[in-house]
Amino acid sequence: MGVVMAELIEVASGLAFPEGPIAMPDGTVILVEMFGPRLTRVHPDGTKQTIADIAGGPNGAAMGPDNKVYVCNNGARFTETQLDGMTFPGACTMSKYIGGRIQTVDLATGEVRDLYTECNGKPLWAPNDLVFDSHGGFYFTDHGLEDLEARVHHMSGIFYAKADGSSISEIVFPVHDPNGIGLSPDGKMLYWAETWHGRVMQRHITAPGVVAEAGPVDTSVCLYGFPDFQLLDSLGVDGDGNVCVATLVNGGISVISPDGKLIDFVATGDILTTNICFGGEDLSTAYITVSSTGKLLKMQWPRPGAKLHHLND
Repeated sequence: MGVVMAELIEVASGLAFPEGPIAMPDGTVILVEMFGPRLTRVHPDGTKQTIADIAGGPNGAAMGPDNKVYVCNNGARFTETQLDGMTFPGACTMSKYIGGRIQTVDLATGEVRDLYTECNGKPLWAPNDLVFDSHGGFYFTDHGLEDLEARVHHMSGIFYAKADGSSISEIVFPVHDPNGIGLSPDGKMLYWAETWHGRVMQRHITAPGVVAEAGPVDTSVCLYGFPDFQLLDSLGVDGDGNVCVATLVNGGISVISPDGKLIDFVATGDILTTNICFGGEDLSTAYITVSSTGKLLKMQWPRPGAKLHHLND
């Protein structure tokens, strides 16, 4: 494994737990502020513009069709907690929890609409992150919900939904605290990160919204498992198919090859490094959210990012 000594440039600070960055063609970055709670546009000079206030806990975002941003809203699954001058996502305060949902935000008007709040009669607990495919749909994770007072853990899984709101299905269950999600550049492999288990999982996509079945001892479903106490957040995929996963506790971006090898680590200095996306003309600028300190950083990435549907088409 190589340790990348990168020059990290601060783009913006004072963000209320930033996540879900989207590098726009005009040079701005759209992201969610989970404890804002809001959708924000960050300009290259660091100025911030609120696109929409979003009740609950906007947790992940992706550019979709019709000039709309699709948002994973965890419903206030986490409570803002301060420790040693840093911001952490604490346990859920159930009196403030409003239920999980997938929402759209119209960039022209700022209108926020609920697209999905349930699947086959079961509620969405805490949608976390999403990625679009080329077939008019998107995959998303649901982190689940812990009600500590009642000593109940609501497990969830991986979902596939149509962007027009016409259908939603759960395609993998159960999944342990799924977080970031992404697609291989050819669209044939689905990746997701399990936060507390410290694993990046994978499944072959056999048809839009359908993944290959896996047996109880099928080791091929785990792309990489991290040793020691390393937790995972969201992820991006580069043009070579490497999975770039935001790694908590040790604070950085871990790069895992398609054949399951840890090839790079980029330290950020923030123990809650939460997400990465790629932008710029050649997709070689990495934008990284570091959330305990509330900043958006950027750096020159050694490889271009994978193209995203509805954004880099």
